[in-house]
Amino acid sequence: MRDIQQVTAVILAGGEGRRMQGADKGLLSLWGRPLVRHLFERLNPQVDQVLINANRNQDRYREYAPVFSDNDSLHSASDFKGPLAGMAAGLQHAAHDWVLFVPCDSPLAPPDLAQRLSTAVSHCGQIAVVDDGERVHPATVLLHKSLLPSLLAYLAAGDRKLQLWYAQHKLIKVDFSDQRTAFTNLNTPEALAELEARARC
Repeated sequence: MRDIQQVTAVILAGGEGRRMQGADKGLLSLWGRPLVRHLFERLNPQVDQVLINANRNQDRYREYAPVFSDNDSLHSASDFKGPLAGMAAGLQHAAHDWVLFVPCDSPLAPPDLAQRLSTAVSHCGQIAVVDDGERVHPATVLLHKSLLPSLLAYLAAGDRKLQLWYAQHKLIKVDFSDQRTAFTNLNTPEALAELEARARC
């Protein structure tokens, strides 16, 4: 039996999908199923709770897990604050002290993601982020709830960049070079089509 982590996982599906011509990325189809379903099925066996951060089509997302939006005070159509707004709301809604965030356009998340990140911060650290050996994936990250006041202050100051906020805290980069392809980001229609075609070969 898999070791279930006392962690809340949050699927980040609240983006604007600009490079997808404004599409709601989590609901785009891959191999006949929405991206969010692929990710939910990978995360659900690993953690105690799964939530979805979505600002559109919430009824459709509720087919998979409870849904929350970005805080109204942190998000508006004219001032989009990106994944950090979803993370702030996620820290507020999560049932556990540790919260795993994964973007909805990463449907191949590995089955040991929560366990490896949790182990990395078990003795020290507030943030564990994925490093695939070539680059860091800043939106695939484990955060401690105690970081919420800092994150809210950072957003209130008008800052947006994940890694600049991470640099203010104890961060651990966790080596996932053995599973590099698990963190493929489907940011464009071309990337989605390429993965779809590769699976059919």
